[in-house]
Amino acid sequence: MPGTYSQIYIQVIFAVKGRENLLRKPWRDEVFKYMSGIIDSKNQKAIIVNGVADHVHLFVGLKPAMCLSDLVRDVKNNASKYINEQHWLPGKFAWQEGYGAFSYAHSQLDAVYQYVLNQEEHHRTRTFQEEYRTFLKKFAVDYNETFLFDWME
Repeated sequence: MPGTYSQIYIQVIFAVKGRENLLRKPWRDEVFKYMSGIIDSKNQKAIIVNGVADHVHLFVGLKPAMCLSDLVRDVKNNASKYINEQHWLPGKFAWQEGYGAFSYAHSQLDAVYQYVLNQEEHHRTRTFQEEYRTFLKKFAVDYNETFLFDWME
């Protein structure tokens, strides 16, 4: 077969360092648009980028030539730099080390899109930690609670 064809859909979740509520509403959407632009500039598809004050969800269509860890590193590094250059915060902004990545079928696109779109609503009833543990259990990901967050509740 002469070409490579794929449909790889990944939801990536990562938190603000210390899970602090630093992604403030007045400029949060601007950061999410910036992150979408980074994904697009890497020739990947930013389906939706959204989140709340302490964490972000990226839902991407990933081409097989792109290493997911490279994409996440670039998004986090460039977004941190962008936030810091805007001087929206008195101190230095940074992301927590690591991330969660979860794959989906094409038939799940709309459900995942709606889930990411409605982050504020989801987090009225559950914390980021509860949400993240739910993802890890749902996708049967082994984890060590000691290393799950860089600041525990």
